[in-house]
Amino acid sequence: MESEIAQIRRRIEEECLALKLAMEGFATTASHQAITARYDRLGIYQTELEQLVGEQAGKKFVCEMYTHVIG
Repeated sequence: MESEIAQIRRRIEEECLALKLAMEGFATTASHQAITARYDRLGIYQTELEQLVGEQAGKKFVCEMYTHVIG
């Protein structure tokens, strides 16, 4: 069973991957509204993570994951 921190980190990674596909996907690109909704969810997950591990650690993880996945 995943810890709460691991679950949030996994959701952040999945959201970053979804953002990349929405912006660069094979078939079509997503609407501005759809991309904005993904960024909003990413922010929610970041806040949840920060509550568990601290603000700096949460921001660092999200930034590193975003950079790793999206570039």
